[in-house]
Amino acid sequence: MRTRHVTAVRGTHRRCYGPSVVFHRSGRPPATSHAAIEAAAFALFAERGFDDTTAEEIAEAVGVSRRTLFRYFPSKNDIPWGRFDESLAGFRQTLRALPLTQPVARTVQEAVVAFNTFDDGSIPAHRARMSLILRTPSLQAHSVLMYARWRQVITEYVAERTGTDPAGLAVQTVGHVSLALAVAAYEDWLRHPAGTAAGLRQALADSMAGLRAYLDDGRAFDHGRLTSVGDLAATRRFESGPASC
Repeated sequence: MRTRHVTAVRGTHRRCYGPSVVFHRSGRPPATSHAAIEAAAFALFAERGFDDTTAEEIAEAVGVSRRTLFRYFPSKNDIPWGRFDESLAGFRQTLRALPLTQPVARTVQEAVVAFNTFDDGSIPAHRARMSLILRTPSLQAHSVLMYARWRQVITEYVAERTGTDPAGLAVQTVGHVSLALAVAAYEDWLRHPAGTAAGLRQALADSMAGLRAYLDDGRAFDHGRLTSVGDLAATRRFESGPASC
């Protein structure tokens, strides 16, 4: 799942976010930046571990007060996720930019892969970020909240495309299955120390193909419920698009 970070992790997508000076209306530059905080925090996490690094130590490393630090990130737990609001906004844009003529499952698959596309230079930082998020026990409760927001982007889109209730079982199932497949792809990718950007894209493409297989293997929408694919009308409503897709 993408998260906007320092050396690309928005990479969290293919962008690089380095320190920049943006002036307030008063003409004074900000005390710091999200990128500077992330850089300092990840350096401390690598040296001391996430649990043994305090917010005060991160603030001191950046040269700001604890209060200023929390104006950029609500908590220490939010730092590994980067500028997540912006990441999710980009995810929504990606979904809506894809053709409405293709099946919803294919659109979700392509959007998730695009959302997690990085250049090779950003991969070391992205691996560190995702390893921290997925392998730090004390972060898991907070991650549940972040995962729910990621799923919501998908469920809102699927509900809109299919004309069903975003809180319905069918739509929620798509959100949960999509998350499970994406996380499985990341865990597999992280198991290989030499994992590349291309390898990540392929892992996600292969894993997310499971969403299409799942929906084609006897699941479809019928008034927000999961039913057999034998209901041709429901199937066509979900898989609206060229039969070849």
